[in-house]
Amino acid sequence: MESNYPLVTILTPCLNMESYISKTIESVLSQDYPNLEYILVDGGSTDRTAEVICEFVAKNPGRMRLIVEPDSGVAEALGKGLAVARGEMFAYINADDTYFPGAVRTAAHWLGNHPKLAGVYGNAYWIDDTGKRIDNYPTEPFHKETLGQSCYICQPACFLRTEILRELGGFNTEYQVAFDYELWLRLAQSRELMKIDALLANSRMHRENKTLRQRAVGFEEASRALRKYHGYVPFSWAHSYASFLLDQRDQFFEPLRPSFTKFVFSLIVGTLLNWSSPFLCSAIIRSGASQAHASLCRMQTC
Repeated sequence: MESNYPLVTILTPCLNMESYISKTIESVLSQDYPNLEYILVDGGSTDRTAEVICEFVAKNPGRMRLIVEPDSGVAEALGKGLAVARGEMFAYINADDTYFPGAVRTAAHWLGNHPKLAGVYGNAYWIDDTGKRIDNYPTEPFHKETLGQSCYICQPACFLRTEILRELGGFNTEYQVAFDYELWLRLAQSRELMKIDALLANSRMHRENKTLRQRAVGFEEASRALRKYHGYVPFSWAHSYASFLLDQRDQFFEPLRPSFTKFVFSLIVGTLLNWSSPFLCSAIIRSGASQAHASLCRMQTC
């Protein structure tokens, strides 16, 4: 029967994730898809992460594999897993995220029926430390242009064709935080993804989440990727970056608080981020000034 189901490789990079790794592994192993290999790459955990994984591997020797090697970050760990992946389809899920039942089967079905697609992604929830739902992940239909405005692809809810991912060069180790956004932008230059209307994964948000812990690095890397693949850094990104520089709010648990000062500072940041293109700098200033004016008007009427 497995010959009717293309092999899917699931990869989990991990480092000191003892508190969450069991839930992640269980969500993968409980999938109802019959042809799946699961690779975990541990960068040298000092807690019980590797021990917990080994306990699962002992019970599932034909389905799981653990690689324990030092690495420079998540992108390198993912590259190691991709190098040995045997699956026709590939997905990676962080050691604190989880799949919904049927996620792999659903994604494989859609990819199988759309052979020209590089991958598919579905809907997801943001969850907290305890697994309680916080909100819906703001996914949107795939368009190359709109992808530059926001990162609306939820990483654990995305499934790709392994061959295409390798052709594109895999994961860029020059990015430590925004490597997934860099990948989506790079992929969008020549390939198509498709959003499917199915709930596939939970993305866990907590204070130790790497994206929130290294917010400044994430903004810098996203800006670098946007300049390379999108051509410029949109004002929405410049505004978020400038606001973080002023108040250090993580913009998730501590939502962004707009102010006229922040909008003005965003014009400066946007200009600096796009300094190599005078025309785009002017466009950023006009766009930002318009938004700043609208924001001021709203504040004056409150």
